[in-house]
Amino acid sequence: MTPRPAATTDYDRAARRTAAAVVDTYSTSFGWACRLLGPSVRDHVRAVYALVRVADEIVDDVAADLTAAERDELLTALEQEVALAQKRGYSQNLVVHGFTRTARRYGIGAELVDPFFASMRTDLTVAVHDEESFARYVHGSAEVVGLMCLRIFVDGADGAYARRAAGAARLGAAFQKVNFLRDLADDVDARGRRYFPGLDPATFDDATRDRLLDDIDADLAVAQRAVVDLPRSSRVAVQVAHDLFAELARRLRETPARTLRQQRVRVPDPVKARLVAGALAREVRR
Repeated sequence: MTPRPAATTDYDRAARRTAAAVVDTYSTSFGWACRLLGPSVRDHVRAVYALVRVADEIVDDVAADLTAAERDELLTALEQEVALAQKRGYSQNLVVHGFTRTARRYGIGAELVDPFFASMRTDLTVAVHDEESFARYVHGSAEVVGLMCLRIFVDGADGAYARRAAGAARLGAAFQKVNFLRDLADDVDARGRRYFPGLDPATFDDATRDRLLDDIDADLAVAQRAVVDLPRSSRVAVQVAHDLFAELARRLRETPARTLRQQRVRVPDPVKARLVAGALAREVRR
C-alpha cells in the first residue's frame, strides 16, 4: 500500500508555493496547462516538474561557472537527498520535500526516479547518442516524467496506471523529441550535443526533419488514445499539452531544415489560447 502523508503543515505549504514559483519561472506553457488541472492533482504535478527543473538546471545552466565534475557532484547530492527523503518523508530542500510528499502519496518509486537521474547524468558524459543510448535517455528524461504524472492522475491505482502507461510514456517521449528538434541549434552550438542518432548538423535537411517528425507524430497518435481515457481532473490539461506539442510539430514541419538549424520555433500566445479553448470545448461536448 502506498504511504499516505500526514496532515499538511506550514512547511508543506511552503514547499507547494516553491514548486509553483519554479513552474511559473521556467515554463509559461506548462504553467498554463497546470492551471487547467483539477485542484486535487495540480500541486502534485508542479512538485514533480520542480524537481525535474532543478536537476536540469544543475546540468545545463550556462550561467553557472561549474565544471562537469562539479555539476555531477551537485546532481549526486540532489539524487541522494531525494532517496533519503523518500525514506524519512522530509527534506530540508523545499523542492525535494514537495516532490517527496507527492512521491510517497502516489507510489512514485525508484523504478521511475533512478532512470531520471541516470539520464540527467548522461548529459554530463555523452555528447553524441546512438540508438541504444538515445532510447535510454528519452526513457529516463521524459517517459518516466510522464509516468510520474500518470501516477498522480490515477491516484496511485496500479490497474488504472498499467492501462494508460504506454500512452503516458509515448506522450513524454514526443514532448522530448519535439524539444530536441526545436532546440537543435542551441544543443549543437552551445552544448555540443547531438541527441538524434546519426543526425549530422552539417547535412541536416528537410527529409531528415520529416523522418524525425513522422516518429513524433506516431508517438502523439498513440498518446492521444490514452489522453481521452484520463480522469476528468487531468484530461483537459493533458489534452492542451498534447495539442500544443502537436502544433509545434506541425510548425517544425513547415520550417525549412536550414532555419531550424539556426533558430527556435515557437507557438504564439494567441494560438496557445485557441488550443486551450478548443480543448475546453471538446470537454464540454463529452
